[in-house]
Amino acid sequence: MTDQVVETGDVRLTGHAAGESQFLGRTRELKELRADIERAGLDTLAGRKPPRARVLLIAGRPGSGRTALAEELVQQVADRYPDGVLRARLTDPDGTPVPIERAARDLLAALDREAPAGACGDDLTDSLRSALADRRALLLLDDAADAEQVDALLPDTPDCLVVAVSKGPLTGIPDVRPCTLGGLDAKSGVELLSRHTGSVRITVDPRAAEGLAEECQGQPAALMLAGGWLAARPKAAVLDLAKQLRTDPAEGTALSRVFRLAYDALPASAARMLRLLALAPAGLVDPQTASALVGCSVDSARTTLDDFVALGFLHAVDSPLPQYEVPGCLHPLLRVLAGHHERPADLQVARARMLERTVRLLQVCRAITETDSPQARQKLLDMPRALRFPTPRAAADWLRLTRPALLASARLAVGDGELDTLARRLMSQLVRAMVAHVGTQAAAPDLYDVHSLVLEVAERRDLPRERAAALLNLGDLDARTGRTADALVRYRAALDAGREVDDPYAAGRAMESVGGAHLELGDFDRAADWFGRALVERLARGERADAARLYGRIAAAHTFAGRYGEALRNWRAAISGHRKLGDVAAQARALSELARVQEYAGRPDESLRTCREAVEWARRAEDTRLQAALHLRVADTLERLGDPASAGLHRGAAERLLGEVNQEDEADACEIRTASAED
Repeated sequence: MTDQVVETGDVRLTGHAAGESQFLGRTRELKELRADIERAGLDTLAGRKPPRARVLLIAGRPGSGRTALAEELVQQVADRYPDGVLRARLTDPDGTPVPIERAARDLLAALDREAPAGACGDDLTDSLRSALADRRALLLLDDAADAEQVDALLPDTPDCLVVAVSKGPLTGIPDVRPCTLGGLDAKSGVELLSRHTGSVRITVDPRAAEGLAEECQGQPAALMLAGGWLAARPKAAVLDLAKQLRTDPAEGTALSRVFRLAYDALPASAARMLRLLALAPAGLVDPQTASALVGCSVDSARTTLDDFVALGFLHAVDSPLPQYEVPGCLHPLLRVLAGHHERPADLQVARARMLERTVRLLQVCRAITETDSPQARQKLLDMPRALRFPTPRAAADWLRLTRPALLASARLAVGDGELDTLARRLMSQLVRAMVAHVGTQAAAPDLYDVHSLVLEVAERRDLPRERAAALLNLGDLDARTGRTADALVRYRAALDAGREVDDPYAAGRAMESVGGAHLELGDFDRAADWFGRALVERLARGERADAARLYGRIAAAHTFAGRYGEALRNWRAAISGHRKLGDVAAQARALSELARVQEYAGRPDESLRTCREAVEWARRAEDTRLQAALHLRVADTLERLGDPASAGLHRGAAERLLGEVNQEDEADACEIRTASAED
């Protein structure tokens, strides 16, 4: 499932802890929304089957409790949708609409469906619709910026339901059922206040409580801030706060006036931390982030963040880690305060401290996986205790839970334009940590986005070497997902960048990748030509291992083209190179390929001799699977040569070897290893 979205407008809180919330009011709205689910649509009335999912719209200003109402509705009807509830937020805290491809990718991940790295928005939304075609699911699309966002994610099945939350109407989506929110009724508003202040002060002066709720215009976010202000001042009367708001000369909404009053009452240090939370990536905060922003200890930051939750400035995220969310309705107010009270240079320093802390955490997150490295262990010991993870599992959990904030940090750092050095370090460590804990294949979609950001910085700063690296990485990801033509364009651009700075590694790697792309596209002549160019570079630099490997790639291209003589010559060159390097396993594999080409060329006797030689080298290399495969190939060749008895012996040998491999696999799967003392 995608991360659950919570905003200040949610009336789902008491006790200041996640999981203890309780919904208030909105009885009429809930009844109407549930009736809209059952009501016949325009297509049904016209005698047609509805082509798409029904859309219920909950519209209201940020802070009106719109997300809380949506969550309550989802909770009440979720049992009708056995395939689960999917959630996605469609606007970032700073008001930037979330790209369709990112939202679709997150929803596909929640459905355990593969989303190819770098796929365009149309492909991803098509995949999402296909994944939902035979499901009965409920989608909660929070904070939708416009109708286009919602329309792109609508399932093409009436069995699904979409609940959209937005500021205004979603013009353009047919048969949408809107529910526009105002303030809470007086009774619910007073009850919300009493959850913070206790019932005594409300009972003593119920009219003052009603007046305060009226001053807050029944807006849940404003009522929560007012309740937090009163809870922090047990001796203050409800009437005192109502009078302050009534006589406040400042203009603005009820939420902004209550927010200013609550903010002005904070100590200077807490007030500074609160306004600097406007810099938090994706509106997500943890003690490490807050500590870095203001330069205090992690423990002190956590205490202050917990106080903010009690005061209604933040919401605690339901997570194993201490995490908090800056409410979307307060983010613009915090941004204005930060711009008014902080100099631009101070904001840049705070942002740089936050990014530097993230870089160090990522370094530790990756280093803890290097359990066999004394240098890595010493580096971990040299880190402050607050930056360490107790176990590799804890580091992996941190990386998974903070992934949205980490990716947002990279986007914000690159978008800033003035912190490119820090941005480059951040992205480098983020890639390494993801590869170490998640793996290149599983992390490919996120890696594609990060490499695209690296390319943006490299082009902006005119860094050809980094541009070449980013293009090569993006090309590899394109090639793995079948976009070979796109990969070829990137590889050629990487070659130009590598040549620009005379980087032999990048140029050689790019030439080989260009050859591989041509091979995949079926242009075997160009593939062999580009592999040959890369080979010349490797031989000139004395890189014998790479040269031997390239001989094999050239041979493969010639084999596909049916030029078996050239293929045999290059495979023999590859075998010679591996033999000189003492690489027994590579020599065995090259011999097996040589035997294959000899068979294609109509030389069964030579193929048989080469296969037997390859079996011996595979035995020396202790490559049991290759031995078994070669025995089977020998058996096939012997049968064609009219020797079924010998063929049977080789097939038996292959079966025995494969049986040993399966036993080893089962033993490894069942083995229970004792955790190391370091863990």
